[in-house]
Amino acid sequence: MSYILISYTLYLILTLVLIIWVARKLFSNGKIFLLDIFHGNKELANAVNNLLLVGFYLINIGYAVYTLSIREDILNARALVEGLSVKVGAIILILGGMHFLNMLVFYKLRKRALLEKKFEPGNTANKGGIY
Repeated sequence: MSYILISYTLYLILTLVLIIWVARKLFSNGKIFLLDIFHGNKELANAVNNLLLVGFYLINIGYAVYTLSIREDILNARALVEGLSVKVGAIILILGGMHFLNMLVFYKLRKRALLEKKFEPGNTANKGGIY
């Protein structure tokens, strides 16, 4: 097997494992935020969480496969490791960026949900607030 085929194989294995691991963490830990955002509506929170998971997989696996090609020749193990570090590093940075983007969206949605909850008619915590 040539170095290029080894590189492709390792790249796909590493990126798929990373993408699946991150997706599972976001899926399991995001449930509580979505429940809060949707005021305890468990069915809606689970549906949105599942849709977010599918979208996450589509974007990240699609990008990983899209960037699979390696333009330069890989003639030795050193070039293989260096090429993989650049490609896998890019995927890790993208996953990190998507994580922070998700956290920002959840933060803004939760903030809005808390404001809506605060100003609901009949809310005893809203003492003297504007309805």
